[in-house]
Amino acid sequence: MDTKYFLMNPFQKFLYNAKKSIKGFPKAVARLFKKMGLGILGFFKGLGKGFANYLKGFAKGNALTKASYVIMGTGHMFRCQFAKGLIYLLCEIGFVLYMVFFGGTYLGKFFYGFFTKGTVGIVETADYWNDDLGVYEKVVGDNSFKIILYGILTIFMILFFVAIYLNSLKESRQLEEYAKEGKRALSFRKEVAQLFDTKFHVTLLSLPMIGLFVFTVVPLVTMIVIAFTNYDASTEVPQHLFRWVGFENFKEIFGKNSQLSGTFGRVLGWTLIWAVFATFTNYFGGMIVALLINKKGIRFKKVFRTIFVMTIAVPQFVSLMIISKMLTAGDSMEMSGIITQMLYKMFGFNFKFGISIMHTRVAIILVNMWIGVPYSMLICSGILMNIPADLYESARIDGAGPVTTFFKITLPYMLFVTGPYLITQFIGNINNFNVIYLLSGGGPGDLLKYTSGAKGTDLLITWLYKLSLGSDRNYKLASVIGILVFIISATFSLLVYNKSSAVTKEDEFQG
Repeated sequence: MDTKYFLMNPFQKFLYNAKKSIKGFPKAVARLFKKMGLGILGFFKGLGKGFANYLKGFAKGNALTKASYVIMGTGHMFRCQFAKGLIYLLCEIGFVLYMVFFGGTYLGKFFYGFFTKGTVGIVETADYWNDDLGVYEKVVGDNSFKIILYGILTIFMILFFVAIYLNSLKESRQLEEYAKEGKRALSFRKEVAQLFDTKFHVTLLSLPMIGLFVFTVVPLVTMIVIAFTNYDASTEVPQHLFRWVGFENFKEIFGKNSQLSGTFGRVLGWTLIWAVFATFTNYFGGMIVALLINKKGIRFKKVFRTIFVMTIAVPQFVSLMIISKMLTAGDSMEMSGIITQMLYKMFGFNFKFGISIMHTRVAIILVNMWIGVPYSMLICSGILMNIPADLYESARIDGAGPVTTFFKITLPYMLFVTGPYLITQFIGNINNFNVIYLLSGGGPGDLLKYTSGAKGTDLLITWLYKLSLGSDRNYKLASVIGILVFIISATFSLLVYNKSSAVTKEDEFQG
């Protein structure tokens, strides 16, 4: 590190570190994607190795093991594990029946136009002439959304079955080795007993993992897949079939549609500005309040803490909607909210909340401080009370003043402990739907700068909500935005967390 760094004041050090982080950001992103590429390469290498072992196991296995490759559980049933072998066999039969009578149909329709950018499905809902009755009859065709949903579910079912299949082969080969060595495998009853003893964690985690898969993973993958279709109000199911379009939606948002890409850039810019201000104003505001309340000599500390906590007790949607009414700028000052009237009477300032984009943005940041500072204050209070008093005593003996003590002891300690919390708050503010939607509804708008339902204070998440449930019902664009929000959030989290003091200086603080 440059020796001049140690002669800098705290503000200069902050600027130095900020500049260094900005310069190193492209390299950090490149390293991240390099690691991802190596991870993907390692996955395919492992896949190739696993396939080689699969063939090797078949070649070296005896007749029962080879039979298990075709009929699951054969090796178990003839090696004193009949119940377990029967379960494997039933799994295979159930999978075959599922694919023949349900999954295979949806999977076929899922890939029907996948590689040719055709329709998701085959038969479209329409009125067809019935010669026998002499009338038109509505024939309900394929439902593109269901095809995608059940197609994805079927792909997961295949992967799940492959995992069970490979595990059965592994156990069958193991049973063969036991037979050669004269060992006896555990009985099915003992293996079940282990699920309530040494493997009880597997039993406990099974239900939550199934819930995570059904209610999080499948809907998430479905949303991602929708981004590669033309699903919107004009292709609403079940009346119409939507089509596969490849990366066309991403091209639209990244330059092919200049108006749309301009809107995305403005909404993304405000989202990042909002996330920075909302995170750091709340964090440092809460820290300052905590320092003041915890300062020696301050009386009625419990009263002050209670006053701040009361803002947390009030439901957020109630307080935000009331404040929105108090800030509203009406057609005349008499019709405006009480806060707007007070600002005009006291300072002569005409605050145009809901009319001026800049005024509305400033108001949102300030109101968010009123909501968020109490949370940060409570967290910081707990941490401040756990900083060793010896550190402050030693600093005072060495002649350090309050400012030096804050920047050398308090702030580093706070950042070390709350580093992951700050990252979580930043990502949470990128997706902070409540404050924006309940306070301003995303408005005001500017038809010259914004399109597709977006307005001046919309975040990506509120714009996504409007695209999904608005009059346009532009699901494809909403899915693209959802993917981009995830990429931004995940990339930022990984890069910043690995550079935070909670990781880089862990040994120093533990020591």
